[in-house]
Amino acid sequence: MQNQMSRRQFLFGSAVAAAGVSAVGLFGCSGATAAEDSKETELADEDRVPIRLGGLKGPTSMGLVKMLDDAENGKTKNDYQFTMAPTADELVPAILQGELDILAIPSNLGAVIYSNSEKGMRMLNACMLGAIYVLEKDTEEINSVEDLAGKTIYTVGKGSTPEYLLNFLLDKHGLVMDQDVTVEWRDDPTEIVGLLAAGTASVCMLPQPFVTVAQGQVENLRIALDTNAEWDAVGEGSKLVTAGFIARKDFVEEHPQQTAEFLEEAAASTDWVNANVSDAAVLIEKLDIVPAAIAEASLPKCNIVCITGKEMKESAQKFFQVLYDQNPESVGGEMPGDDFYYEA
Repeated sequence: MQNQMSRRQFLFGSAVAAAGVSAVGLFGCSGATAAEDSKETELADEDRVPIRLGGLKGPTSMGLVKMLDDAENGKTKNDYQFTMAPTADELVPAILQGELDILAIPSNLGAVIYSNSEKGMRMLNACMLGAIYVLEKDTEEINSVEDLAGKTIYTVGKGSTPEYLLNFLLDKHGLVMDQDVTVEWRDDPTEIVGLLAAGTASVCMLPQPFVTVAQGQVENLRIALDTNAEWDAVGEGSKLVTAGFIARKDFVEEHPQQTAEFLEEAAASTDWVNANVSDAAVLIEKLDIVPAAIAEASLPKCNIVCITGKEMKESAQKFFQVLYDQNPESVGGEMPGDDFYYEA
């Protein structure tokens, strides 16, 4: 078993490198006897399953904060134990080894894990659509993808979703990366913010919440293009499914009720976060994701969602196909099978 796990970790490490990825209420019956009430409570307690969640420190975990706060106060149907990390490096081995049940992660990395775990993962939902923006300093020359011609864009994520996304959008508008548009890749968004502040860079592409951070530090920096809207214009009816929850197949099969309850509570939490931005920002800071001021400003642009079932499957498949066509290893070397998508 140990040798098998080591092999899986090795395979996953190779695939991740190619993918470019460096977070009950109990109800009694009115008029019931004490014995009946005690029995119902005992049965309800048996239904409460500790669900071990993982998420990245960023927008992929922001939609969960209300659910996690409710869980801390005993208001959820199941107990949630949450582990958060700045990168996937700590979380992926944990779900492969059975130490996590559900993980919020970039969707293409979920497909990679599926391919390298003997198809032992299920995609439960899409939890975030595109939250990547093109920004322009001091001018208003960029109002369409075509306007990127002749520009130099500073960005992060070479070999991962941002590169595939940018390449797809440029291609759809008749532009060729590194011919019509120059792309300067950097490892750290904060470096790009420094280049903008120094006047070395004037155009960049960043994800939230770094967009909000950059606009707070660099004067006259405006959002020129929303890549999610640009995707919607050319994506042939699909959605830019950049992140989602994956779960161990064994967990889903052993706990179908709890899996369904988790999705219900995650959806309710997402709706609450989007409708109560100021209050959600406080919880986001409490969970040490980002400061409340940054969370409040960036949340409306993070495109946090909870899309499930057929809609999730169709959109994710189209998104994965775009990535696969550019680099098969970005989704694990092959397109995920139908069994990857949880549709119960």
